[in-house]
Amino acid sequence: MAENQPQNKAKLISETRRRFEADYMTDKSDKYDPRDIERLQQDDNWVESYLHWRHNVVEETVKMLDESFQWRKEFSVNDLSESSIPRWLLEIGGIYLHGYDKEGNKLFWIRVKYHVKDHKTIMDKKKLIAFWLERYAKRENGKPVTLMFDLSDTGLNSIDMDFVRFIINCFKVYYPKYLSKIVIFDMPWIMNAAFKIVKSWLGPEAVSLLKFTGKHDIQEYVNVEYLPPHMGGTDPFKYSYPPLVDDDFQTPLCENGPITSEDETSSKEDIESDGKETLETMSNEEQILPLKKISSTECTAKTDESEKVDSKTKSFKKPLSVFKGPLLHISPAEELYFGSTDSGEKKTLIVLTNVTKNTVAFKVRTTAPEKYRVKPSNSSCDPGASVDIVLSPHGGLTVSAQDRFLIMAAEMEQPSGTGPAELTQFWKEVPRNKVVEHRLRCHTVESSQPNSLTLKDNAFNMSDKTSEDLHLQLNRVLESNRKLEDQVQRCIWFQQLLLALTILLLAFVVSFFYSLNS
Repeated sequence: MAENQPQNKAKLISETRRRFEADYMTDKSDKYDPRDIERLQQDDNWVESYLHWRHNVVEETVKMLDESFQWRKEFSVNDLSESSIPRWLLEIGGIYLHGYDKEGNKLFWIRVKYHVKDHKTIMDKKKLIAFWLERYAKRENGKPVTLMFDLSDTGLNSIDMDFVRFIINCFKVYYPKYLSKIVIFDMPWIMNAAFKIVKSWLGPEAVSLLKFTGKHDIQEYVNVEYLPPHMGGTDPFKYSYPPLVDDDFQTPLCENGPITSEDETSSKEDIESDGKETLETMSNEEQILPLKKISSTECTAKTDESEKVDSKTKSFKKPLSVFKGPLLHISPAEELYFGSTDSGEKKTLIVLTNVTKNTVAFKVRTTAPEKYRVKPSNSSCDPGASVDIVLSPHGGLTVSAQDRFLIMAAEMEQPSGTGPAELTQFWKEVPRNKVVEHRLRCHTVESSQPNSLTLKDNAFNMSDKTSEDLHLQLNRVLESNRKLEDQVQRCIWFQQLLLALTILLLAFVVSFFYSLNS
């Protein structure tokens, strides 16, 4: 039976393609984007996602493909980019991807209080939804998302049933198999009727995906580290744009690229690997540079080699601050200090130290993959060993304070090897909850004061933490104030309603007695 399943799946995929071509493409019309047709013929997983949602019924699947492809053409989904979306929509922070639920699914946030029903802007908002979903689907093919409807501080003017229906249709028709669940937080009782309609749109099979939560039970689905303070969480994330949200990390374009002082032979090899990496940036397969294992017999042989490394890293200082994580100690702790443009010392260093008894695999990703060379960017670290990661801007590109780096680490409890193939397979199979992440900001040192800034790194970190705590407390006070204002408005609304009903009742009684007397 197990052997027949792949064969049956392949037959269904082939039959779906044949039926779609026969039933919907005979007139050679331009109602579809040619890129979608090409993908349909080449991407088995894409076809399978539609089949799965339609329970492997080919006739229903081709109808779904027709509707989906027409929508993709209408919205120009393949061409959507940041420039396609009005800047104010990206700045307001009402729709974005950030964090993960307990099952490792990405969180897709809809902050309903930032939405105001307006027919003039509804198309732009729909395009923003499509932009995020298409962006995610291309990078994380097949991995579902958890839809987070945050209804805190929401009034009736924020409820737009047409927009909600569009979001539901995106997961039902346009991006099948991508919905893990819908978490609805802090829904006012007055909106119960609206969400009964939403249930009917979802259909009986998908109703079980709806999870109504409040502050007391939302942690059943999302850990506190990915919940904002108003949900009882500890996530310090604050939305801002530009750039796109902080956890939008990618593999560096010039992964394992050449460092200035390397010889021509290695530079040539690295440049060739850079070209391959450019083509593979959006895929999950990455070039991995395995580290050499350190043993007692190699210490003497590596003395001369370490001197060469020291000569390479003379141009930038060793980091002073240390983040002590459960798997790795990471230095610096929070900020990467690049040399000034005037000095020409634009490299910086990240030092990873394995504090476990097992090998730890790590990756380095960035929000600006086209800017940086990272060496190594994807490798492993032996127990008790340290690894120096050299970062340098690519070509003449400048470092920005908005750039971020992400260190991803996971413990290899029973490693089958640390070669490229083994590590690639490891990252595919490791559970999301086993991966430890740490983020680093970028900072360019002014040429006049490089030493003082570096030496006072810990002081800056302390002041940053203090200001973050104050900001967090202020946000909580503001949130409480908003809720009180909302409650006052509701009370006033109910009082006005009761007054109107009383006046109507009084008028009815007066007219009743007047008719009796007459």
